[in-house]
Amino acid sequence: MRVEVAYSPCEREVDHIELELPQCSTVADALQASGLLQRHPGIDLALQRMGVWGRACRPDDVLREGDRLELYRALEVDPKEARRLRQQRQRSVANKR
Repeated sequence: MRVEVAYSPCEREVDHIELELPQCSTVADALQASGLLQRHPGIDLALQRMGVWGRACRPDDVLREGDRLELYRALEVDPKEARRLRQQRQRSVANKR
């Protein structure tokens, strides 16, 4: 079966790989086969959040044909705070006009 594995270690950079795995392969199997853990040694699976098409999953979950496994990095800024800062910048630009 074909699956994808994707991880974005930093902004505007994505490590993406397509794999051909045996049926009944797990998330952990896909991570091992992808080489992602070797290319990004800072990933700690005990702490790492991950999902299949945006839905949370665990390493022992079985994948299906066409699944996209995504590893999520921690947020650097709270989304609400980021939105507030963007609005402040937009207001200051508008006030200068």
